[in-house]
Amino acid sequence: MTIQEEALEMHKKFKGKLAVASKVPLQDRKDLSLAYTPGVAEPCRAIAIDKKKVYDYTIKGNAVAVISDGSAVLGLGNIGAEAGIPVMEGKAILFKEFAGIDAFPICLASQDVQKSIETIKNLAPIFGGINMEDFKAPECFEIEEALQNLGIPVMHDDQHGTAIVVTAALINSLKIVGKSIGDVKIVISGAGAAATGVSNLLISAGVSSGKIILCDRQGAIYNGRSDLGNNKYKLKIAKITNSLGVKGTLGDALVGADILIGLSSKGLVSSGMVVKMNQDAIVFAMANPEPEIMPDDALKAGAVIVATGRSDFPNQINNVLAFPGVFRGALDVRASSITKKMKLAAAYALAKVIESPSKEMLLPSPFDKKVVPAIADAVAKAWLDEHG
Repeated sequence: MTIQEEALEMHKKFKGKLAVASKVPLQDRKDLSLAYTPGVAEPCRAIAIDKKKVYDYTIKGNAVAVISDGSAVLGLGNIGAEAGIPVMEGKAILFKEFAGIDAFPICLASQDVQKSIETIKNLAPIFGGINMEDFKAPECFEIEEALQNLGIPVMHDDQHGTAIVVTAALINSLKIVGKSIGDVKIVISGAGAAATGVSNLLISAGVSSGKIILCDRQGAIYNGRSDLGNNKYKLKIAKITNSLGVKGTLGDALVGADILIGLSSKGLVSSGMVVKMNQDAIVFAMANPEPEIMPDDALKAGAVIVATGRSDFPNQINNVLAFPGVFRGALDVRASSITKKMKLAAAYALAKVIESPSKEMLLPSPFDKKVVPAIADAVAKAWLDEHG
């Protein structure tokens, strides 16, 4: 039985991956009076007088909504709300297992930007945080931006979770090859949500913005490329990256590059492209389920370090290493947003979990019990340093 067949069988057997469990007993009349009527009226009254007490008397302080519109699910594309539910359920159990956070899957039937914004705003009172998942670009940028005034942290994980883990992996990779983060040339295959998030965080970490080149289906993105049209997000990233104005295909951009970060589709990178990269090349081929280039092919072509998004190869770069700890830290200090400093602190904390990184071990396992506390502490401290 393949892993795909076994997964389908498991989901059918359990009818999904989530259930609701009570924190309090419900065995007799007193239990009923405390949990429901008449006792439940007292916390209602208290919250009505002071809304901040919602954190004292309800689930809010430890609850995160995992919300999607099903428009960009995994590598499957726009498969809709119902088909996205298994992923949101999966994300919810990861929140619970790794960070003790009560997360709820919510899939929206509409892919209208304004409707999504309004729906999430109307759902926000019960949650301490919002984890946006699998919204396609460029809509995801607009939705996330519009939700930053909710008073609770809102993070589009495809952008920022990916950015945190990629940055951590790069920090440790550069230690191994002995290169400076300010000197390297980075080519990113892809120009969507993940690529934008990764670019912005790498710049914050010290990568020269002009030495980052994003490539979409038409090739290298540069300031002044006429076919970027009215895509304000690509236009914005074009202004802060690729200062040399490199043009042409992905293969052209990779000539002399130190690092390739694949956030696109399977098979887009050939061995011949890797051969033309700089000495001690680093390849993060993260397309799922099949990477831009298979690890063995990248290594044979001269790459020194190779990572993928898959668990069946060494060096898995996966968001599960980031989002549980990020939200744990944010919830613990009741942060109202997740800032650039918090994300950068998370990346450095994740990198430090591996004391002596190697070519085969850039990052810890998701099951390493040190990961979530390390990230949560760093995120909480970064928030408190910024806001007191």
